[in-house]
Amino acid sequence: MDDAHLFDGYGPLRGFDEMFDDQHLREEYARVHGAFREMGNEEIRSRAESLASAYLDQGVTFGVGGEERPFPLDIVPRIIEAVDWQPVDEGVRQRVRALEAFLADVYGPGEVFADGVVPRETVLTSPHYHRVVAGLEPSNGVRVHISGIDLIRDADGAFRVLEDNCRVPSGVSYVMTNRPAMSAALPEVFADHRIRPVQQYSRNLLTALRAAAPSGVSDPNVVVLTPGVYNSAYFEHTLLARTMGVELVEARDLVCQQGRVSMRTTRGLEPVHVIYRRIDDEFLDPMQFRPDSMLGVPGLINAARAGNVTIANAVGNGVADDKLIYTYVPDLIRYYLSEEPILRNVDTWRLGEAEQRAEVLDRLDELVLKPVDGSGGKGIVIGPAASAAELDELRAKIAADPRAWIAQPVISLSTVPTLVENGIRPRHVDLRPFAVNDGDDVYVLPGGLTRVALPEGELIVNSSRGGGSKDTWVLADPSTPADPKDAVEDEQTQSQSQSQSSDGEVR
Repeated sequence: MDDAHLFDGYGPLRGFDEMFDDQHLREEYARVHGAFREMGNEEIRSRAESLASAYLDQGVTFGVGGEERPFPLDIVPRIIEAVDWQPVDEGVRQRVRALEAFLADVYGPGEVFADGVVPRETVLTSPHYHRVVAGLEPSNGVRVHISGIDLIRDADGAFRVLEDNCRVPSGVSYVMTNRPAMSAALPEVFADHRIRPVQQYSRNLLTALRAAAPSGVSDPNVVVLTPGVYNSAYFEHTLLARTMGVELVEARDLVCQQGRVSMRTTRGLEPVHVIYRRIDDEFLDPMQFRPDSMLGVPGLINAARAGNVTIANAVGNGVADDKLIYTYVPDLIRYYLSEEPILRNVDTWRLGEAEQRAEVLDRLDELVLKPVDGSGGKGIVIGPAASAAELDELRAKIAADPRAWIAQPVISLSTVPTLVENGIRPRHVDLRPFAVNDGDDVYVLPGGLTRVALPEGELIVNSSRGGGSKDTWVLADPSTPADPKDAVEDEQTQSQSQSQSSDGEVR
């Protein structure tokens, strides 16, 4: 079979396609495109099947309604040139710095309210604003130790921010497992590109967590706190604990006494100084939040307030994830940093404002409506695809609680060639770069997680909606000195990554 058949019928192209510009091959994809043609259809499908089998054997799955499903990794990589990655790197760093300043302000002096940049009510009515941590200052000033800033490319190919994730962002495990899997599936293609590495993430994360230790602690004990084996992202918790070389613990392993946290071990109690928690705020401390939580540690907030333990990410960060606060982030960048935003937001209407709400209600069948505290694609209504009954129900919800919704235009996410049943076809993608803040610098993992919507025309990329992932190759710029935090890929870490299993949907 002629290899060209895989690309026959590629299109029609709507919006920005990352491999083709009006059917002309983009330079960064030339070698990949040529290699795929040289391999031929049968060889490509054989390698794709081997890749899928390897992931299935390793248990790389996600849970939907209690059912475990394979998490597809597409064999066609996504490639981003250094010149296109630079504004992403700089823009994510800028955004994290602004969100850090915002969180310090809203849980501290509140100058952003006094100066009229953000209405006080907007923050205080966020379901993720927690008064219990007001005035609690981290030892090194970092609240957003790890973030995942979701991006899309618009019709012009420009990256835009879709949402911020400063609570417990997940998905980096797929980045770490995708890379060695792809290098094994396409060794000759991989070797033909200068690709910036991703396996150094765990080392950089551990450095940031150790830097966040309470004052006076020179050799901190760091742990990863997981809800347990039944959590959908348990694989990620185990992978990060293992690659950082720290203990993975559950609530039953920790105890708070006299404002200090200790870990139960066979040698007795050992002090814990930094907790990388993978548990939502509401379940973290039953003394302060849900009293019925069996996942949290009683007294943890008091220990943090006493300055004896650092919780990463900080409790209360969710107010920065609120999609209504998202609309103010460009202003926050100008206010706190005196800079213009490098990465633009998607145009957004605030439904709590009467004039904007009236416009949205008049155009409900044209827009995308999102709940401000939603995650994982849940609750999103795409107007053009909604029935009259669904739009009527949405109108009622907006009338009952307009602050709970934002509206955005239907964005035609960029497309990347993806191997599907009838060949290689364009499929919509987004991108989640992960950033690690150690207090001195914000490190952006080169590439991050590309999620791909496998059904034709689908715009929601979440795994629960049939999505998969791609390995994201950020090409190194030979004229630029290497980032010192970009270590060479570590073979042992790759081996550990391949030996683990996964079952988490990305939130």
